[in-house]
Amino acid sequence: MKKKKYSIIAPASLVAAVMVANTAFAGPEETAPAAPITPPTEDVISGVLNLDFNTHFISYGNDVWGDGSSMSDPTFNPSLEIALQLPGGFTASLGTWWDVNSKQDSPIGGRIQEVDVYAGLAYTFGDFTVKTTYQAWMYGSATEEILDVSLSYAGFLSPSLTIHNRIEAGGAAGSFTAGGVFDPGDEGTVLVAAISHSIEAGPITISFPLNLAYFIDDEFHAVGADNGIGYGSVGVTATLPLSAISEIYGKWNLHGGLTYFITDDEVIPNNPQSDFLTANLGLTVAF
Repeated sequence: MKKKKYSIIAPASLVAAVMVANTAFAGPEETAPAAPITPPTEDVISGVLNLDFNTHFISYGNDVWGDGSSMSDPTFNPSLEIALQLPGGFTASLGTWWDVNSKQDSPIGGRIQEVDVYAGLAYTFGDFTVKTTYQAWMYGSATEEILDVSLSYAGFLSPSLTIHNRIEAGGAAGSFTAGGVFDPGDEGTVLVAAISHSIEAGPITISFPLNLAYFIDDEFHAVGADNGIGYGSVGVTATLPLSAISEIYGKWNLHGGLTYFITDDEVIPNNPQSDFLTANLGLTVAF
């Protein structure tokens, strides 16, 4: 769906719980396929399982399901990533991210609207990491293909830059022409710059991520859309380790947060609202 696993990104009744729990993502603010939490690095093989509920499915600023100001019909977005430590500072990863909801009839089956798979290779030197990730986003009757390159620094404000390249549009950015023919839209590139600051409040870690995205190519999310700065987002996330669970069973946490998006309706014209609030609540186990 015109993604950005991410989003990055739980109904209004869960918001209070979010603020005392833990785009990711991470997550990043996208609810997009890239795994929100990096697997632990002390083992040769490690993994992360996320079970997340999101009020919105946001893919690079695009409100995929058109939820707007509504926070009453969350989607379920489980993800799993396995990482393999390689010699010389390299790490290989394989993962999957799903979108599960009843917002429309699914061509895949049941409530499964989308299944994404990805493979990545990262190189870390000191506090710097460079990572390349190939992703296949399968939804509808087509597959959208992505090649991301990300640069990140594990230091003050944790700055990062993601170069998001859509190399095969699949069903993304589509609209119907005047003749009734579906135009799947164009390939293109989006640059997403991000920073984040974290503080400790007892056992809870609170983070404040900030993102800004520039669309290099026009017609990325819709036919006729402009290029330029497409969206910015600011969020607050909280993570609470579940220390009562023995680490024999992995490292568990409860996490959640709020993210506010400001979008440009000339770059991302199909959103029902240009500014909107999203919420997330989830459970993570790292093993």
